[in-house]
Amino acid sequence: MTGNRGARGARGARGNKGSRGRPKKRRMRLFLVIGVSLVVLATAGAGWVYFKLNGNINTFAADGIARERPKSSAAGQNVLIIGSDARTGGNDKLGGGDKDDVGRSDTAFMLHIYGDGKHAVGVSIPRDSLVDIPPCKLPDGSWTHEQTNTMFNAAFSVGQSPKGNPACTQNTIEKMTGMRVDHTVVVDFEGFSSMTSAVGGVKVCVPKDVYEGDLNPNRHSRGEQIFPKGEQTVSGQKALDYVRIRHGIGDGSDIGRIKRQQAFVSSLIKKIKGQGLNPTTLLPLADAATKSLIVDPGLGSADKLLSFAMSLKNIDLHNINFITVPWRYQGARVAIVQPDADNLWATLRADRTLDGEYAGGKQDAKKDKKDGEKDGGSPSKESVSGDGVAVAVYNGTTVPGLGARAAGELKDHNFTVTLTDTAKSQAHTGTVVQYGPGAEAHAKTVAGLFPGAQLQQVTAQGVAVVVGKTYATSRSDSAGDPAGGGDATPDAPGKVKAKGRSADQDPCADLSYG
Repeated sequence: MTGNRGARGARGARGNKGSRGRPKKRRMRLFLVIGVSLVVLATAGAGWVYFKLNGNINTFAADGIARERPKSSAAGQNVLIIGSDARTGGNDKLGGGDKDDVGRSDTAFMLHIYGDGKHAVGVSIPRDSLVDIPPCKLPDGSWTHEQTNTMFNAAFSVGQSPKGNPACTQNTIEKMTGMRVDHTVVVDFEGFSSMTSAVGGVKVCVPKDVYEGDLNPNRHSRGEQIFPKGEQTVSGQKALDYVRIRHGIGDGSDIGRIKRQQAFVSSLIKKIKGQGLNPTTLLPLADAATKSLIVDPGLGSADKLLSFAMSLKNIDLHNINFITVPWRYQGARVAIVQPDADNLWATLRADRTLDGEYAGGKQDAKKDKKDGEKDGGSPSKESVSGDGVAVAVYNGTTVPGLGARAAGELKDHNFTVTLTDTAKSQAHTGTVVQYGPGAEAHAKTVAGLFPGAQLQQVTAQGVAVVVGKTYATSRSDSAGDPAGGGDATPDAPGKVKAKGRSADQDPCADLSYG
């Protein structure tokens, strides 16, 4: 009995073990199926998100970009950011105005991302700045003639298109700075509003109570209060109102608005970096951004935009600086102060910080710079030798004797001057060194005497220098307007930085113009 009971017990035990094992295997198979299903769903979801973001992105045609451009640089990259007040695509509901009105550039800045991936500087260009707009492509395929001494924001309106002309603004920036624009991004009202909402609002500071009448100067009453004085968080329409408001706050100028816009962008960057790079925060932001951005073809896909965004992740807030190009008032307009501005562009072209150091920031600039090179990346004139280099000289301005003066300086450095004459166009702002096949090395030597000069390859043989207005002002005693943004000194980039702001700055700090 005992034995049988033991045998039955043993069989029962084995039977129970077997009955427990089968459900375990079924559960394992079930978990495996669920796991595979989740992977499939996740992959499908990622693909859906990718295609959704790709479908959001709009690009502008590259055929409007100038054929003759500054050379690409391995040191860093340059991104032009344009704020558009175009009323198309529902933007008229946010900004007012007619949806068929001409697209205009409300704000613009050039973002230089240094080669070390740890520094960046954004240079604001006042919309009322007087610049030269190069030939630009019209909607009918024809090209305009160069416009001189014209307001900067007029470039975006060339062609009278409701969506604007980003390529023309890019051409203008490249001509003005001698820097190649690697990417251009246009943000409209709706995109800006949506992005601020996607991050949960941005902290700003308002120096006084602001009312509806301040936002709309055509209103004949003060209206309701829009912003109370002090620090606050804004998003959507209120964020848009904050960066657009100009009248009735501070000095009522565009320069004052630029100050607030720089503070806003700094605060936005701080908010995004503070939230961290995770899908919960990035996907709503990416969806909002891609819906209302117009970009160059080089950023025309989700993976390209993501790659660009990730290239900025290692930049500390303190190393992101915002400045305004050296300026002064010229009547109701804004003049760009020279040679301060050219010194600034030369510094960025050389991938040096505004303090004149290499982008790494740890080296001693004096120790690391090459022989014959000065702060800002331009070679010292004293070290330039023109032995064996022949060059023709053209006066590209209406300043009498400027070509002869340039020829004299070249001769002083042992260059052989083959010709001194007047250029076909006398509206050159910057100096251009042109060179034919095989003459690039000689052209670079010539450029050593003209800080900020742009190199331009042409089909004609030899080397020619066309001196512009910047060469004339570099030899004058024109000090910057103390009420303006720059002083005519070699260390102007450092002084400009002192008047700028870093992204980690308090939002209420340094709003001296509003």
